[in-house]
Amino acid sequence: MNSAGAQLRVSAARAVHQIFQGRSLKAVLAQERSAFADGRDRALLEAMTVGTVRYRRSLEFALARFLSKSLAQSEPISHALLLVGLTQLHLLQLAPHAAVSATVEAGRVLGKGAHAGLINAVLRRSQREGLAASDNIGIQENHPDWLLTRLRADWPEAWADIVAANNRVAPLWLRIPGDEAQRETIAATLQKQAVAHRISEIATQAIRIDAAIAPTQLPGWLEGRIAVQDLSAQLPAIALAVKAGETVWDMCAAPGGKSAQLLESAPAMLLTDNEADRLPKINALFARLGFAEDAAALHALDATQPLPETLPQHFDAILLDAPCSATGIIRRQPDVKWHRREKDIGALNTLQWRLLKNAWRHLRPGGRLLYSTCSVLKAENETLTSQFLQQHADARSLPLDARFGRVSGAGRQRLPGEDGGDGFYYALLHKV
Repeated sequence: MNSAGAQLRVSAARAVHQIFQGRSLKAVLAQERSAFADGRDRALLEAMTVGTVRYRRSLEFALARFLSKSLAQSEPISHALLLVGLTQLHLLQLAPHAAVSATVEAGRVLGKGAHAGLINAVLRRSQREGLAASDNIGIQENHPDWLLTRLRADWPEAWADIVAANNRVAPLWLRIPGDEAQRETIAATLQKQAVAHRISEIATQAIRIDAAIAPTQLPGWLEGRIAVQDLSAQLPAIALAVKAGETVWDMCAAPGGKSAQLLESAPAMLLTDNEADRLPKINALFARLGFAEDAAALHALDATQPLPETLPQHFDAILLDAPCSATGIIRRQPDVKWHRREKDIGALNTLQWRLLKNAWRHLRPGGRLLYSTCSVLKAENETLTSQFLQQHADARSLPLDARFGRVSGAGRQRLPGEDGGDGFYYALLHKV
């Protein structure tokens, strides 16, 4: 028996179990991947875990047809392992004998030897019979019912495309710091190394790569000549269009991708985040990209409250990339579907409103504020910005062109998958 193969299934089952308990897919995968040095093992672990999380509802529906009693509550780790087994056979289409035997052995490693026969029987039966399909649209599309209801109400003509995009694997997007000549240089190097790629016509620093490849293996990574940043996430800085000499506040800066992009144009920047343990990630990114250690002022603080008197009080441009439901990046983080609850939207709206109000307090007359989210829900985007404009006589919306998506109230909305990018909302506000 290949013990490494069994251990991969152990890690995948453990990861799925933790994610279903509410932990972040990103955090869990980072933890579980660290045990494997081989890049192929790490990729398989990720594929098994992400596939199981992405297609959770349809897998659980099919699994229930093979069991007389659900194991989800009584034996959650065995439940997770069975789902990982179904993912291997029916989604990843791994060699059946190896997948089944490694999964059965994983059960023994996990201390569930008593379930070895059951695991074997369920997986073998699924090979013979296939996976049962449901008439329930939420199960078919692997989305929670509340989210489907919201999407259908907000985007009656596009909800099916949003759902389909959410269930597809997202491409890798790079941002090439500097001018377009720098992007051309990197693109030429990628071409020489036979890395298939596409140049974006929407963002002048963006390159798309569809192949499964670790960005750390790409030419230019070690030299700080590339950063990983989705196409849609590159657009807020473009919309804000910071000019030389302007002062800028990035209110919710971590993990720092947009901050680094802004810093190329705005040497006078304040970066804040409410979680102090996220600031080192920004510093690490800046260091890799070659910025000086004191390139920007970083502070951990509550951006819903007025800035301390020790910090600058007014800014020419403010980026508020607000905490949100993350419903525009489900294809990258499928755990969002299962972790988010409908009741969360009201609490997020309150936070978004308080952040926007405080941003406005610190924006100079004549200044610009770019409000963005990685959400596709109108309550967090179109509705909120419309209400803000109605209640603030000194606020005006500025036009954004078609690069930023479809018109949505005072701003524009990109839906997931459009031009290969994530779902994002942008509203550019001017203080008169």
